[in-house]
Amino acid sequence: MSEIHQYKCPCCDGAIEFDSELQKMKCPYCGSEFEVETLKEYDEILKEETTDDMKWDTSAGSEWESGEADGLSVYSCSSCGGEIVCDETVGATECPFCGNPVIMMGKFSGSLKPDLVIPFKLDKKAAMEALKRHYKGKVLLPKVFKDENRIQEVKGIYVPFWLFNADANGYIRYRATKTRFWSDSNYNYTETRHYSVIRAGGLGFNNVPVDGSTKMDDILMESIEPYDISEAVDFRTAYLSGFFADKYDVDSDSSVNRANERIRQSTEDAFASTVIGYTTVTPVSTNISLSNGTARYALYPVWILNTKWNGKTYCFAMNGQTGKMVGDLPMDKKAFWSWLLGVAGVVSAVALALSYLFWLL
Repeated sequence: MSEIHQYKCPCCDGAIEFDSELQKMKCPYCGSEFEVETLKEYDEILKEETTDDMKWDTSAGSEWESGEADGLSVYSCSSCGGEIVCDETVGATECPFCGNPVIMMGKFSGSLKPDLVIPFKLDKKAAMEALKRHYKGKVLLPKVFKDENRIQEVKGIYVPFWLFNADANGYIRYRATKTRFWSDSNYNYTETRHYSVIRAGGLGFNNVPVDGSTKMDDILMESIEPYDISEAVDFRTAYLSGFFADKYDVDSDSSVNRANERIRQSTEDAFASTVIGYTTVTPVSTNISLSNGTARYALYPVWILNTKWNGKTYCFAMNGQTGKMVGDLPMDKKAFWSWLLGVAGVVSAVALALSYLFWLL
């Protein structure tokens, strides 16, 4: 069976045909005209475009050596199902995720041993001080929340992360335009030129983190990034002493999609930053291929602070290495409306003053 081929307009994607009068290819939809040789070159470029190829070797972690997991225990929360791995010296009396009591289930065994761990650099006192600083400058935060608020719980938790390494080769084709305006005594003119812009190249990605725990909100965990991976050390159970360690419940294979999303977004941002000097830029075709994709299993330090106010629980997270703090805060509705009316009053006053000045002129 013969293959049917149809040329597409680079400007609007409409089917274009040869105009015998012009001796050019012309789009009947947007009116764009093209030399035949130009379209042949463009068509060859389209034929070379392929689909994504993002594959990984997701083997990570290692088996526990004999006696290495001794002294570690697993606690399981009967309320939220969270599993927490901690040293036997830790008094694990409540779940750091939901606040309910936990039950000791037995010795830690079977699961992969982490490859790396970033030790805590900041203690509980630093986490509480960081939360106080987080309150500052929040004009719409209820005063009583700051004055009477009592932190219900502060827990240092080693959160499981999968760290992905890969080399990415990207190809992105953009549809771009340049527009200029001018006028004479009779008419206003607009000229729009259309361009097909191509970017291709390679990027290396190291230690792209993906949260391996369903109990920890991914957005919350990504908000306290980055971590300094240069301070990571080979995992030793001694680092868990005095802290909780959440056992992963999302394996490396299941984390690949999130890693691909982060790598894709970073690649697209890097390429887009080089497409400058145009009025509009629209990506049309994107292809990203990965090679040498591997994963490692690591534990990152996080301070979780929970507090209750007006019957609602507020959760804050702090990077246990850098001190970066994130979390939602309540809003004083009365203060909000007062602030809004104040802003409206200022805007009205400025508008009135400008009207008076124009009247004087």
